[in-house]
Amino acid sequence: MWPSDANSTVFTEIGLLFTADPEREEIRDAALVAENGVVRWIGPSGDAPAADERVGVEGRAVIPGFVDSHAHLVFAGDRTEEFAARMAGRPYTAGGIRATVAATRAATIPELVSTTALLVAEMTTQGTTTFEIKSGYGLTVEHERRSLEIARQFTEETTFLGAHVVPPETTPDAYVELVTGPMLEACAPFARWVDVFCERGAFGEEHARRVLAAGRAAGLQVRVHANQLEEGPGVRLACEMGAASADHCTYLADADVDALASSGVVATLLPGAEFSTRSPYPDARRLLDAGVAVALATDCNPGSSFTTSMPFCVALAVREMGMTPLEAVRAATRGGARALRRTDVGALCVGSRADLVILEAPSYVHLAYRPGVPLVAQVWRGGRRLV
Repeated sequence: MWPSDANSTVFTEIGLLFTADPEREEIRDAALVAENGVVRWIGPSGDAPAADERVGVEGRAVIPGFVDSHAHLVFAGDRTEEFAARMAGRPYTAGGIRATVAATRAATIPELVSTTALLVAEMTTQGTTTFEIKSGYGLTVEHERRSLEIARQFTEETTFLGAHVVPPETTPDAYVELVTGPMLEACAPFARWVDVFCERGAFGEEHARRVLAAGRAAGLQVRVHANQLEEGPGVRLACEMGAASADHCTYLADADVDALASSGVVATLLPGAEFSTRSPYPDARRLLDAGVAVALATDCNPGSSFTTSMPFCVALAVREMGMTPLEAVRAATRGGARALRRTDVGALCVGSRADLVILEAPSYVHLAYRPGVPLVAQVWRGGRRLV
């Protein structure tokens, strides 16, 4: 971290500024002024006003900080053997979640805080300035609450995912009663969102609807794990419940695509999961052509997508999902903000939070063009340099 008492910073000589602002998405030879954590001015580099601090970008590209709207960062344990088995041909069924639950229950709070802090630091180094954290690896009242308390130390975007899977010590009906009753009551004060894994082997449509309705009644906003393993009711349930996003969207019927397009629910695509599970990638081109709002996120978790890298997900989206580099970077910034119902992040325009990433490249296209290369040179959040 580079502490500074400067209230205003002018970034000059920006070779290409990708604003993610629909009014003017790309500006060449640009400058940007951040003051008290907010973008105050954008224009030609030669017209840049004076500021307390000057940062010469020297022709590099600048993009908004990435917005990762789907991540599971509070956990313990390792599922290396499961990953190796999948690479040897064993299919993914989500059954390994219970192994992480056991390890997370056994971990101490300092251990969980330490692991979460390391993952957040990884995210930041790779350009992510806004991120969500879910619970879901405790599955008891006490362990779900402490997971969200830990998550709140790192982000305001916290999600109650008590309905991740049914723990082995109970039945689906009994567990839904717990999730919608004492667990929700304990967790709601530490959460902004409620989520449910609506999938074969997790929660069926009616159980999922009960969980989401109870969360909404408790003042939480809705998001849904939907259609990851097969076609099912998840996407349509998300649209019915007014969810901000339906996440995964790997297997979609035409009716699902139509529902997303007409409802405005964001389809959050998680290509790290398909990479790690050797599953088919979502068809982003189909969604975009239908007018669906699309976001990209990492789905960082120890079992099916153990990556914190939004640049990696951008590269996968371009190579495997039919997105152009522009569409992928837009989905990883403005799309993620929309999936979190945020208007202050995910774009660089006057009034937005001054979250920006300086790339060691002349264009954001290099994020896909040079996959795996560390192109993030600097990261600024709220006008303060983090990397």
